[in-house]
Amino acid sequence: MASRYWVVSLPVQQNSSTTSLWSRLQESISRHSFDTPLYRFNIPNLRVGTLDSLLALSDDLVKSNNFIEGVCSKTRRQIEELERVSGVLSSSLTVDGVPVDSYLTRFAWDEAKYPTMSPLKEIVDGIHTQVAKIEDDLKVRVSEYNNVRSQLNAINRKQAGSLAVRDLSNLVKPEDIVTSEHLTTLLAVVSKYSQKDWLSSYENLTTYVVPRSSKMLYEDNEYALYTVTLFNRDADNFKIKARERGFQIRDFEHNPETQESRKQELEKLMQDQETFRSSLLQWCYTSYGEVFSSWMHFCAVRIFAESILRYGLPPSFLSVVLAPSTKSEKKVRSILESLCDSSNSNFWKSEDEGGMAGFGGDSEAHPYVSFTINLV
Repeated sequence: MASRYWVVSLPVQQNSSTTSLWSRLQESISRHSFDTPLYRFNIPNLRVGTLDSLLALSDDLVKSNNFIEGVCSKTRRQIEELERVSGVLSSSLTVDGVPVDSYLTRFAWDEAKYPTMSPLKEIVDGIHTQVAKIEDDLKVRVSEYNNVRSQLNAINRKQAGSLAVRDLSNLVKPEDIVTSEHLTTLLAVVSKYSQKDWLSSYENLTTYVVPRSSKMLYEDNEYALYTVTLFNRDADNFKIKARERGFQIRDFEHNPETQESRKQELEKLMQDQETFRSSLLQWCYTSYGEVFSSWMHFCAVRIFAESILRYGLPPSFLSVVLAPSTKSEKKVRSILESLCDSSNSNFWKSEDEGGMAGFGGDSEAHPYVSFTINLV
């Protein structure tokens, strides 16, 4: 599958026809750039309207295209991220059940969704409204998913962070804590480089510390977790003295009910995350197809409107889709230009002399209508 396509319309000259121009283009491509896929881009007879309405519409076409393409890309990137996080194999994106590139190269106008007798502005506004709603829905759904992820990440950071910040409930057993009418056990977080200092000084930080009561429970790359038992009335004073020596006393209360509650909260968040992720991924698959389909209908309107403004009335042009390789681009451009009226070509090439190159805000200045569709 190619990742970049050109959508092009060529003017049908007097005493010629769309069929003969298509045959000439096919022959030229096969002879001079045989590796370039070429397809018809079938556009129905749309309602032209007035010249003023076409000019007004043309001013908005590039801006609207950028918006729709942006939503399409945003949805695709979200799919890629969700697939990567989920560890699932990237699936081929589809539109109405067919691969994206096939939908583009075999495009067929949906008359039921976009009646051809509707004014072009009405069709474009309808497409814009639909895509804007999908973008809003995407923002809401991604926000819900990210909110659950943030809560889960916060819990995981507490469980996997250093001893200075992590949750200690899964490191401390009931038997490690002495709690009575007169005694209490504190938990000290000690730098790995200060453990000797702790062991030699904790008994003397205050008066009422139980001798040899400190025991190391856990050690990570930066800190070690120690217990120390002392009289209740001395606890606050001990915390102050410990801080002065650079030892951190962590507040901790062993509560089986709290631990069970945290465990249930974690399990629920993990289930919620998986549910939101699966739901969001399925929604993105469907919505990507809807946005891409809308985009291709918009491109058809764009080709039609800009071709009328470029070539005049009645509508007489051939619209095609090509996928040239980078090395073939120059040759294909030359072929396309050769099929346009030579005087018209010179007029459009005179970009520096005030010619109409880049009409409609498009950076691709050629003697024919042309714009690029990027699928990735």
